[in-house]
Amino acid sequence: MDLSLVIPLYNESESISELDKKIESILSTSKLSYEILYVDDGSKDDSWKKIIDISKRNPNTHGLRFLKNYGKSMALSAGFSESKGSIVITMDADLQDDPNEIIPLYDMVKNECYDLVSGWKKKRYDSVIFKNIPSKLFNWAARKSSGINLHDFNCGIKAYKKSVIKEIELTDGMHRYIPVLAKNCGFNNISEKVVKHHPRKYGTTKYGADRFIKGFLDLLTLSFIQRFGKRPMHFFGLFGTIILLIALLFSIYLGIDKLFINKSGRLITERPEFFISLATMIIGLQFFLAGFLGELILRTRKNKDNYIISEKTNSK
Repeated sequence: MDLSLVIPLYNESESISELDKKIESILSTSKLSYEILYVDDGSKDDSWKKIIDISKRNPNTHGLRFLKNYGKSMALSAGFSESKGSIVITMDADLQDDPNEIIPLYDMVKNECYDLVSGWKKKRYDSVIFKNIPSKLFNWAARKSSGINLHDFNCGIKAYKKSVIKEIELTDGMHRYIPVLAKNCGFNNISEKVVKHHPRKYGTTKYGADRFIKGFLDLLTLSFIQRFGKRPMHFFGLFGTIILLIALLFSIYLGIDKLFINKSGRLITERPEFFISLATMIIGLQFFLAGFLGELILRTRKNKDNYIISEKTNSK
């Protein structure tokens, strides 16, 4: 199969039918073999009913339904797992992403041999204060920390080689950093394309202002995992060693002072240096213990999907 189109959604019943018609009008005239995969992230409206109706009319359209709302990262992960196309394109279901971008993105990956092409919403139709400005700050921080020169890390419309989406592992909230995850796996041929962005036609955004705070915290987490995720002892052991060295130096100082310099002075247990030495010993050992536990968890963990699929359309 040439193309898999993965569309995660949550309470988008008003836009699904219109979106599907636009996609079909574009893909049906192409020579590509394709599938359209809608992932219903536990919607509470009629989204799943609309997906069932669409899949009955079009054998190229399939659907997955989550038992509850797990978030966009898990919806994308499930879609990636089910997709069969050699190139996978993702887009949002709210009609803000333009389906006319599908074929150009496909061609960039296919003909120019990119591993990943991310959309860049250069002209946005969102709130300047609550979305545009925080988004620019977020993307600046992501560029600086990852070294990937993209203007819009969190754009919903992206195109990937199949090998990319089969290698990356998405956890909660990490859909914002798929390019970073791809780079960490060794896929360095990453580019971007300016895409059209439309005002929201139906409903309201599913993300609040807190998503940028969560995004920055996720960026810190990703930076840590990127450097120490495979060997947590390298991080915890380093700090544990430094702290234990401080404890050792204080202990040596107290011993020498009491035995050779100030023999008749205060008891060691009455001196502040003793408590500093004791506290740093305990903290240093805790860092070492955290490192050992991290190593044990990495070696014994079993990968498990963090979502439950309750239904699939018959065509899938």
